[in-house]
Amino acid sequence: MKRITYLPYFLYLLFFVCLTGCIDDDNLIEDATGVPGKSLVIIEQKLQDTLTLGQTITLQPQWQSVSPVSYRWTIAGEEVGKDSVFTFEPADRGDYEISFTLTNEEDEAAVVYNVHTLGGFENGFFIINEGWFGHGTGTVNFYRYDTRAIEDSIFIKTNPDKNLLPVSSTLQYGTVYDEKLFLVSKVGGPLVVADAYSLKEKGRIPAQGGNDWRAVAGIDSSIGLLSAGDGLYRLNLDALETESRIEGISGQTGDLLKAGSRVFVLSQREGAVILNTSSLEIEKTVPGVQVGFARTADGKVWMAGGTSLIGIDPETLETEEVGLGFDVYGAWGAWHPGSITAGDSEVYMTRNNMFSGGNEIYRYTGNEASLTLPFITLPGERVTYGAGIAYDQHRGTLVVNTVNKGYGDNFSKNVLFIYDGQNGDILENKAYEGYYFPSVSVFHE
Repeated sequence: MKRITYLPYFLYLLFFVCLTGCIDDDNLIEDATGVPGKSLVIIEQKLQDTLTLGQTITLQPQWQSVSPVSYRWTIAGEEVGKDSVFTFEPADRGDYEISFTLTNEEDEAAVVYNVHTLGGFENGFFIINEGWFGHGTGTVNFYRYDTRAIEDSIFIKTNPDKNLLPVSSTLQYGTVYDEKLFLVSKVGGPLVVADAYSLKEKGRIPAQGGNDWRAVAGIDSSIGLLSAGDGLYRLNLDALETESRIEGISGQTGDLLKAGSRVFVLSQREGAVILNTSSLEIEKTVPGVQVGFARTADGKVWMAGGTSLIGIDPETLETEEVGLGFDVYGAWGAWHPGSITAGDSEVYMTRNNMFSGGNEIYRYTGNEASLTLPFITLPGERVTYGAGIAYDQHRGTLVVNTVNKGYGDNFSKNVLFIYDGQNGDILENKAYEGYYFPSVSVFHE
């Protein structure tokens, strides 16, 4: 029987495979370990960024390829570019996924960029200014986190065909609710609602004699409360018009705060009045309260009167009192929002004078001993104006609006201080001039 030897054929086949493999390897890209991989690789890069409307970002992916490539950019499945570089300018706030696909003869590679777009007035906080009574209306300024600049009169600049007249009114209060900025004027002025991110006006209760608004609190998406010089009104948020007055509350009312199933109302006559949000009926009154309101992360609502700081659980309505060691003065003669604010667990309060702001800020941390000495003493001749203090939950900082102590030209010497909310260190102080009369700082929800 004849023997057949396969060895030469095997060696020939092995040689062919090796040769083919070597040729293929020449067309592959080595990864970081030196091992050949694909013929097309997109190099690792920054895939997330944040923009503010009006800004642009240029995306320039880096890659390696053994042959010519083609490019494709898509957003939400729609092709937006076929070049190697793409400049993105968002049209609206929100989150965008921008896909880049790279193709050559052998392979395809893709990468997704995630771009979070902020509204034009989202990356910072508002400063609501009274305005110089009789000389001009109130204004809205904006402190921008990234530039650390204070931008002036942004409402009028955004809405050039609108105004906050008359000059005899004062823009005294602002709040963000349901993605809207509410601007509330006293003494015949309007109540204006603007988009909280673009500041475009969405509606208003027009200025007219008899208007004397104070503050707004939302109950739900359709109903709110509006405090005033002559009581408390139910506010239709859809039609933006006042409805009936709330029974049992008369005279001047001021600060409002919704906490769970209750609404806290500051009343000149009754003190703190607590309403049920469903029935809007009075459930409890705390006499003697002059300054309100602030809410800590545990849900407790804080206010002050006499020489006491008062905390109330909004569910049980149980009350605790802490001695402040100084007299508390309200602002009913020329009302402004209360000089009290809260962090996660701390309560901050300015020791105001009877007819003006103060230069000492106290911080209560749950221990009465924390009120022995001021947490912050303002430098030089600075005193707070309006509410004066507000806690920035987004940054963990205490924002303080000040003017020079005294009268006349001193009111035009503004300094915005930003303090570390935990140790009281000054993080920033920004001086600017003008008769703004800052009333309250307002933050996004």
